[in-house]
Amino acid sequence: MLRYIANRLFWFVPTILIITAIIFLLLKVTPGTGVMAKGAQQINPAAIKQLEHDYGLDKPLYEQFGLYIWHAIQGNFGTSFAFRPQTVSDIIARTFPISLKLGIYATVLAVVVGVALGVIAAVNQNGILDYFSVFLAILFYSLPNFVMGFVLILLFVVYLPKIGIDLHFNVGGLQSWKDWILPTIALAGSPLATIARFTRSSVIDVIRSDYVRTARAKGLNERQIVVRHVLKNSLIPVITLIGPIFAAVATGSFFVEAVFNIPGMGKYYVDSFVAKDQPMILAVTLIYAVILALMNVVVDVLYGFFDPRIRY
Repeated sequence: MLRYIANRLFWFVPTILIITAIIFLLLKVTPGTGVMAKGAQQINPAAIKQLEHDYGLDKPLYEQFGLYIWHAIQGNFGTSFAFRPQTVSDIIARTFPISLKLGIYATVLAVVVGVALGVIAAVNQNGILDYFSVFLAILFYSLPNFVMGFVLILLFVVYLPKIGIDLHFNVGGLQSWKDWILPTIALAGSPLATIARFTRSSVIDVIRSDYVRTARAKGLNERQIVVRHVLKNSLIPVITLIGPIFAAVATGSFFVEAVFNIPGMGKYYVDSFVAKDQPMILAVTLIYAVILALMNVVVDVLYGFFDPRIRY
């Protein structure tokens, strides 16, 4: 196992370098440099040249890329084009922990509730609980996270307090632990539905397998069969989803953060694409790639834990 993890980590560095190089080249072949401030219509060409010189954009591509990698290794991602004079490192240090915390909460909620809904639906296939679980999964999957955010605000902040049910949810910051609940639910909605659907399908396949019929023939009750035999063997497809889901939600959701006024990284990421803020785009993409690569290693290790037949 340790040898396998070491091998995966060995390929981790070239993978990140290739991803960074691809994004770097894509940014270079698109029009514009991104050094002009947002909303600026007229600017002296000499000033543009000076800004490009200050940011090192007049150097050859290989030199720009080499300098960027060298500075990134030292934790210096440069100065943001769109939010200057702020540095990208300062923006990430201020916003990424918030997005990461929200992403962890959303991932845990999505996995726990999604697996539970999927198992309930599969065990009660074609029953009332199955139809109810599938209905909830479809509802969560169909609602975009920003729509769900508005629905949650209307329900828990506007309508319920009017009839005397005030749970003291606030919108406009993260002053207390309660302020994390609604954005977590909104962000977890779509991943929750995806996990529920995969869990249901996987559990149904396992329930129909020969060894489950053998367990029933031996006289084991249904609960023991589901917990000890079915659930553990049906979680492999679900575990596969956890890596990309966590990487996606941990790097910030622009819509959820905007609806609930959360000072996370999502707003800066979207605005950086609009303004072609190369340092910000590269830094956030690099963070996403690192999280995704690490989660893939974690998922591969979990495969062996949940299925003893898998050996590395």
